[in-house]
Amino acid sequence: MKLSIIVAVSENNVIGIDNQLPWHLPADLKYFKNLTTGHTILMGRKTFESIGRPLPNRENIVITRDEQFQHEGIVVKHSIEEAIQYCRQKSDEVFIIGGDTIYQQTISWVNRIYYTRVHVLIENGTAFFPELNMEEWKMVQSDYYLKDEKNQYDYTFEVYDRMLTDD
Repeated sequence: MKLSIIVAVSENNVIGIDNQLPWHLPADLKYFKNLTTGHTILMGRKTFESIGRPLPNRENIVITRDEQFQHEGIVVKHSIEEAIQYCRQKSDEVFIIGGDTIYQQTISWVNRIYYTRVHVLIENGTAFFPELNMEEWKMVQSDYYLKDEKNQYDYTFEVYDRMLTDD
């Protein structure tokens, strides 16, 4: 199993405002859909509730401490460890899609990060992506795009792989 994070992040590490995306970037949504369709996605309960429904053509795993939480079309797990253990049976890539607490708790376990760098400063952010230690990551792809009539900000699709250590 390959464990990956997929995230869109502002220049000052904001990923959300009050449980919503702080921008409208259809190109990023298409990129997300193309990468995650046919795979397992793992998210926190608040992220699931902000989406409002299971994402189609993907196995949706929701992590919550609420033992009573359930929803049609999803698999509920009650800890990061339980969710990762469940995913270990997968032979393909598993995508962690948020939110900030889930990213913070899983970043040390992931092999790859699909990082959409949104070239804007968001002043009223309420959710943040952890600072990457660039000594642990190697950029393997970077594609820059200018804003257009559909996408309100310039953005860069970046892919980082964890560097292997000798110890």
